[in-house]
Amino acid sequence: MPSLTFSGITKSYGDTSVITSLDAHVEDGEFLVLLGPSGCGKSTLLRMIAGLADITSGELAFDGEVANSWSVRERQVAFVFQSYALYPHMTVRGNIAFPLVMDEFKGWHHLPLVNSIVRRRMVRSPAIQRKTEQIARQLELEPLLDRKPAQLSGGQRQRVALARSLVRDPALYLLDEPLSNLDAKLRTQMRAEISELHAAVGKTFVYVTHDQVEAMTMASRIIVLDGGVVQQIGTPEEVYATPANTFVARFVGAPPMNLLDVVRTGSTLTSPSGDAWSHQGAVPGAGPLVLGLRPESLRLTAAGRGRLEGDVAVVERLGGETLVGVRLSRAGEPPALVDHDLCFVRVPGRPAVRVGEACGVDYDESAAVWFDRDTRQRILA
Repeated sequence: MPSLTFSGITKSYGDTSVITSLDAHVEDGEFLVLLGPSGCGKSTLLRMIAGLADITSGELAFDGEVANSWSVRERQVAFVFQSYALYPHMTVRGNIAFPLVMDEFKGWHHLPLVNSIVRRRMVRSPAIQRKTEQIARQLELEPLLDRKPAQLSGGQRQRVALARSLVRDPALYLLDEPLSNLDAKLRTQMRAEISELHAAVGKTFVYVTHDQVEAMTMASRIIVLDGGVVQQIGTPEEVYATPANTFVARFVGAPPMNLLDVVRTGSTLTSPSGDAWSHQGAVPGAGPLVLGLRPESLRLTAAGRGRLEGDVAVVERLGGETLVGVRLSRAGEPPALVDHDLCFVRVPGRPAVRVGEACGVDYDESAAVWFDRDTRQRILA
């Protein structure tokens, strides 16, 4: 179970930079998630770990040993792709056993006719059958072993792809957006199954996704990427509660953090729309700042009783809770929020609020996160 160390890793295609100077360390047995929008470089980084893409500069080390020049086989990795990559002409049993069969293949086995005969014989060998059925039992695939991929659901195909990766007992698991083709219910189920799998095998997992819910629910640590640049490395709790900059604040969270441009004068905060209110908690310096507030740290009040005022624009009832989108800016005045025109409040239950009614918004001062207006980096209060 190797640890991974990235030292100044970069990746470029000609003049196009994909990864810019990554420095990070992944402990043995960790579940690391590479999180970011499409095109941020996370899949490229995964391919560099696997040895499927060259490293432009820097060093990648497995257990302290530089592995830049290692072959894919020497790295002992299992790669689970987004597209499942199952062989349609093989049964589930044949797909799962395929890596074990290939480990036993000799050069002459690839000859026409010989290939299929030898492969079928190997699949039926006691050692390969035992390993195949063991992993099929672990992922509840035993009843499906004699089916073809076309006869399986999306979730079942994903489990077969996982089983094929597990059967060789690799040192490192690499998963490239494996749940993106599944519907919402199956994604929830598979998140739980992959987390249970990680706990059972105790190996290092590196998982790529653009879905922050997957990252928050599965990771032991997250690397947030944007434009090939690391924005933050931390636990899900750290990334959510104390985002390193406004990009992370807006990318992580559903709905994301509310960001409000303010100017501090003494104990008074003033928004661009002209609203002014008292903030008694610690504020890092005076002048222009960005105030960040998660939806659950806000609360709705009657009109005229909150530090912020607005009108209800959206009401999303989600059963046990309700998301209320409040438009803080007044007609004809500049918007008060950064990168969004609504302030979202998470309210327990089903409050009696209606679109169009005036309301107030107040907040928990201890939950405030502050960012520099110019650099958009978090600053300490």
